Amino acid sequence: MSHTPLNGAVAHAGDALQVRGLSTGYRDRQIIRQVDLPTFRPGEVHALLGPNAAGKSTLMRALAGLQPATGSVRLGVQELIGLSLAEHARRVTYMPQTLPQGVALSVLESVLGALRASATGDPAVGAGPASHAASEQRAVAILERVGILHLALEGLDHLSGGQRQLVSLAQSLVREPRVLLLDEPISALDLQHQLRVMRLVQELARERGMIAILVLHDLQIAARWSDGVVMLSQGAVVAMGTPAEAITPATLARVYGVQARVEHCSRGGLQIMVDDVLPAEAAA
Repeated sequence: MSHTPLNGAVAHAGDALQVRGLSTGYRDRQIIRQVDLPTFRPGEVHALLGPNAAGKSTLMRALAGLQPATGSVRLGVQELIGLSLAEHARRVTYMPQTLPQGVALSVLESVLGALRASATGDPAVGAGPASHAASEQRAVAILERVGILHLALEGLDHLSGGQRQLVSLAQSLVREPRVLLLDEPISALDLQHQLRVMRLVQELARERGMIAILVLHDLQIAARWSDGVVMLSQGAVVAMGTPAEAITPATLARVYGVQARVEHCSRGGLQIMVDDVLPAEAAA
């Protein structure tokens, strides 16, 4: 059955992602404490918001299976906590905030490598001339979709930070995951490329019935391109729902310590205007 997600976009049939009672941290320090998240449904794009050190990246790593966690992360009927990293990676692809340096590969080679690393059981991606041609065709197609086909033969070590971020996005998308986790995927991009990436992620989520969860810092972009928003502060969920439900003057004051107005523009979208920083006692 199809589902009508937040904001009315029709999603493809598929498995929802449910996170209940999730806790995770480092050594003796717990960062995320008993977090319940909204049900993430196929075809939806969700933004994870919050200030620095709110626990966003730690939560993303736990969802990706890279961080030990307790609680439940269930994709359809499959419990993901406890799966091997390889089994987890077949379902969930994670693009980290920081990208590796000093990789002596071309852009095309790096995307082909990402595809082969996720190709267990895919007869179109394996040994032999036919499968190699199919793999290259998929890699070229995603580079064109991301808008960086002209960089295919460039070495990764010759790219700018923004170009490397787009390559990392291509590496994630070529895997065709059921769940795509992107940690600050537009932080190094100019405004035009930020909008291009957000549009592409939204389009592919709709087309593939993929669940996309993105850590973002730009509230305006989150409000425009997300079906749902989760706002974190100090490892706990402060607000979640549609952008209009989660991004309010009250939550912005509590989470970011700012005085802000949230209004609707003539096209119906949210406009967030930050007027001032609140005194510490007012933001608490």
